[in-house]
Amino acid sequence: MTARRERRPVAAPETNPETETPAAPRAARTRWRSVRKVATVYAVVTLGSVIGGVLRALASVAMMQQLGPGFPWGTLFVNVTGSFAIGFYAALTGPDGRLFAGTLQRQFVMAGICGGYTTFSVFSLETFHLVRADNLPAAGLNVGVSVVAWLAAVWLGHGLATRLNRLKGS
Repeated sequence: MTARRERRPVAAPETNPETETPAAPRAARTRWRSVRKVATVYAVVTLGSVIGGVLRALASVAMMQQLGPGFPWGTLFVNVTGSFAIGFYAALTGPDGRLFAGTLQRQFVMAGICGGYTTFSVFSLETFHLVRADNLPAAGLNVGVSVVAWLAAVWLGHGLATRLNRLKGS
């Protein structure tokens, strides 16, 4: 006489009661969401950088046409206006800011557009060329005026946006 074994049903994979999907594919989807989130940040920064780079080229050409060669006016202009823009936008959309901007929007504007627009590498190269040409007064003027103007512009942009944030109403 043999004992009869009771047949138990095979356990189903762990499922999510809301979606009724197995746990393994759910973990894969979670991983892909994370990858997609990071890729989206890179994509918006890239797009913003393209826009900022084009704006920088246009502004530099315009300044060269207006003021002529000899001094890097275009680089000075874009770095001052870019410093103003990032200071203004950071204050306007910050925690105490008047406007809400999500992480992606802030990355798009500040890292992308402002980062692509300002030209600190070009500033360094132009200053180096002035030094190599033994034009030390122009090189020193470029460094001094640039640093002071950038800091003043970011301070002015931040201060203006902070005042705007304090205004009543929308």
